Amino acid sequence: MNKAVNDGVWSGSWVAERLGVRLEGDDELTGMLGLALRRNPKRAHLLVSNVLGKHVPQSPSVVYGAGFALGRRVRELLGAEEAARAVVLGYAETATGLGHSVADGVGLAPYLHSTRRPVAGVARAGGFEESHSHATSHLLLPEDPALLVGDGPLVLVDDEFSTGNTVLNTVRDLHERYPRRRYVVVALVDMRSAADAGRLAEFAGEIGARVDLVAAATGTVRLPEGVLEKGQELVARYEAESAGAGGLSSAAPSGPVAQFPAPPNSGVAAETGREGNAPGSGPAAEAGREGNAPSSGLAIEAGQESNPLGARGTARSAPTGPQPEDERTHPHVTQVDLHWPPGLPDGGRHGFTPAHRTHLEDALPAMTARLAEALPKSARRVLVLGFEELMYAPLRLARELEQVAEGVEVRYSTTTRSPVLAVDDPGYAIRTRLVFPAHDTPADGPGERYAYNVAGAGFDAVIAVVDSVADTPELHAPDGLLARLSAHAPQVLLAVVPSYVPGPLALPERHPMLPEPLRGPAFSSYAPEEVGWLLQDLSDVTLEAPTEEREEAIQSGGAHYAESLPVEYQPSEQYQELFQTALAESAARLAQAAGAVTEIVLAERSPRPVLVSLARAGTPVGVLMRRWAQFRHGLELPHYAVSIVRGRGIDANALRWLAAHHDPRDVVFVDGWTGKGAITRELTAAIREFEASDGITGFDPEIAVLADPGSCVRTYGTREDYLIPSACLNSTVSGLISRTVLRADLVGPNDYHGAKFYRELAGADVSVAFLDAVSARFAEVVDAVDATAKELLSGDREPTWEGWAAVERISEEYGIHDVNLVKPGVGETTRVLLRRVPWKILARAGAGADLDHVRLLAEQRGVPVEEVAELPYTCVGLIHPKYTRGATGADGRAVNL
Repeated sequence: MNKAVNDGVWSGSWVAERLGVRLEGDDELTGMLGLALRRNPKRAHLLVSNVLGKHVPQSPSVVYGAGFALGRRVRELLGAEEAARAVVLGYAETATGLGHSVADGVGLAPYLHSTRRPVAGVARAGGFEESHSHATSHLLLPEDPALLVGDGPLVLVDDEFSTGNTVLNTVRDLHERYPRRRYVVVALVDMRSAADAGRLAEFAGEIGARVDLVAAATGTVRLPEGVLEKGQELVARYEAESAGAGGLSSAAPSGPVAQFPAPPNSGVAAETGREGNAPGSGPAAEAGREGNAPSSGLAIEAGQESNPLGARGTARSAPTGPQPEDERTHPHVTQVDLHWPPGLPDGGRHGFTPAHRTHLEDALPAMTARLAEALPKSARRVLVLGFEELMYAPLRLARELEQVAEGVEVRYSTTTRSPVLAVDDPGYAIRTRLVFPAHDTPADGPGERYAYNVAGAGFDAVIAVVDSVADTPELHAPDGLLARLSAHAPQVLLAVVPSYVPGPLALPERHPMLPEPLRGPAFSSYAPEEVGWLLQDLSDVTLEAPTEEREEAIQSGGAHYAESLPVEYQPSEQYQELFQTALAESAARLAQAAGAVTEIVLAERSPRPVLVSLARAGTPVGVLMRRWAQFRHGLELPHYAVSIVRGRGIDANALRWLAAHHDPRDVVFVDGWTGKGAITRELTAAIREFEASDGITGFDPEIAVLADPGSCVRTYGTREDYLIPSACLNSTVSGLISRTVLRADLVGPNDYHGAKFYRELAGADVSVAFLDAVSARFAEVVDAVDATAKELLSGDREPTWEGWAAVERISEEYGIHDVNLVKPGVGETTRVLLRRVPWKILARAGAGADLDHVRLLAEQRGVPVEEVAELPYTCVGLIHPKYTRGATGADGRAVNL
């Protein structure tokens, strides 16, 4: 195995010396890992694997062998019988090839990897969040819906464990859907702290399953106090000093891509992707190989025109102006037809079975021979470059080529969407960086992509392997990947693997006609024209359970929160007085926000929108928006309420009814407020799944909300985090309707989600009184609404997801390690106190009357309120992270209810 060293220098020494970071553990660690820097609010350092084949070109036999050996260890751990019942799951994007190699080592196990690429026609079987990643959301899209069903072991493979949070999130999500008795967690390196390692064991006990761990090397990262701030300052200093020295070219073909420029006298290696000499060639590069390499310096990536600050103050500039024709390089890009076998998946995005593996093994020799034949006879050093999640197919081709191409040194790596600082120093793991635009039309929009340690590596040829989805004009553009590679290798080959898309699945039979919406007064206390409920009435079913019992079942994985209802909170006289006071003081502010968001919807979404509120918090807001449209414009807008459930998606039957009765393009989904944006993400994923399953398009997942304190949406009335009185109560301010219910024994495939109508609470109902109090202020806020709407329509309303970032930070700072247990904002905090088992409340220092009801509820439930100086929300509710009945406290031993 190659060591992570350059000329005897460990490729983590540059970071270690500057930040005081240390790796402690097995002797193999420094051979397997180097260090680099990145811009990240949680971790400044990045562990760079030397055996993964992602950032560092490596022998494909080493890369494949590392994963295969781990798979053999899993097989020995499980035994042959259990190994044959196992399923292997890898993580996108970094560990897709590693997981596949592990599956090969296990033997008969089918393989699936998570993906960030939605695929039309394939329903989601699950998903989870990778909280520390630059792109957090993972989808599971198996072709066979039964792949994850069963009680055989589930083997989860990632390249490294830093905290174990991703594994916990995955197991939590999958165990809720597909419970099993055993999990095996596999990684190249296990770098968790003792506390993090203990959390995995505790979690296994909570869900009643066995969790084993297999790693090639074990250790930990020792971080001195203040390392995050020090790392951020280091990056900021490099950027500022370089910008001041004019190091960033405004003429870069893909924009200002030098994200981490170097300071003066740092020794910057120009990596241009333009015509002319590339780093790693020419006299300056040769001098570096002779021992005169820059001792430190950032590698300016593709698109940089020049650098005036070269090694130790010596300029090493790329040519910037027109050059004579004979001095320019025009490498030839050759496309090679692999004759990829029809029907063979390109990887594990939709599942890869042992039969697929056999098919691939049979086809590899012929495909590799076509690549070898296309290589220049003079090529002695060849890179096979995979593409983001497409790691396994290029790896197997590279390994086969390594075995058959005599006298050729073959290396393997892949492109990535992860931005990392490049420093041209032997003690740094990322020496150079190529930057190019994304070329697979990603679901999260265009952006930059990267290839590391390719420029200046002396490759005679690069074989780029992409799937057909990524074979786009952007790939072949002047600033695209192929052009960047051509600037650094005499020969570039392109091999395109057909993107595998499963055939359409048979849709379940449905009733020819779905029921009409339920309306008041038979269902809800709202007038029939105010809202139609696309729900089924479960009023006669006993669904309530004590809060503590529900919390224990939810956190243990034994039940989903939507399978039962909390006992309805009955407010005290003092609490009711607080509600009335809050309503009187905030009615005008609510009227202004409701009017503003309605005006934005009418201006941007549809002149005659169909309002579809997310039951139940969104329903009062939907009624207010409908009333404003009627008051100001004389419009009678349709308004319906539908169910959406975190982790289960939106009610597909409700969408089918809406599509049959309205143009989906006119539908505007409405909610009360945003917290961290979980429902926003859930709706986006659910609409995507619905389009794939039903072929019905046009629904826009962008939610319109009264308040957007989490900065998760573009359509809102305000981004202030203040008290919305409808959040203070449950059904008695929401038409006497319960939370929605989704349980298999009550809701069939042709049914709407369910809910209850609490007729018996009519004496305490303030639903219509709340609406009337706000509507009565419409006339006085017309001018303010016009001014607010004009300002919002002309301003920058792009979501920043500040709320999500804050929730992740709070989750880690308070040792919760689960974003679902952190509920930000006044509305969500109130919900925690009314429905869940609260642990503590964080309140912004100096918060006033908006939190009177929160303080009262907290006092009644014995929950501490902690004032925090720097809090992006007015308050945040923390659900007890380890709740079991009879236990209290952050350690699971004590909680005062």
